[in-house]
Amino acid sequence: MRLITAHRILITAGILFFAFFAGWRLRRYLGGAPTSDLVQSVVSAAVTVGLILYYRTLRGWGQR
Repeated sequence: MRLITAHRILITAGILFFAFFAGWRLRRYLGGAPTSDLVQSVVSAAVTVGLILYYRTLRGWGQR
């Protein structure tokens, strides 16, 4: 396995984790949890978007 492949796998895992975490915290907030859950959800969603944008920059890496 090439290093770029492992990197892409790890970035994908991070995207999935932060998307799940954002949804989980948003669901808790909508169920009556404190505002801190909403803040965590928004931050996690922002990290998800950032990782997606970063992943898109990897498109040409590792190709010759």
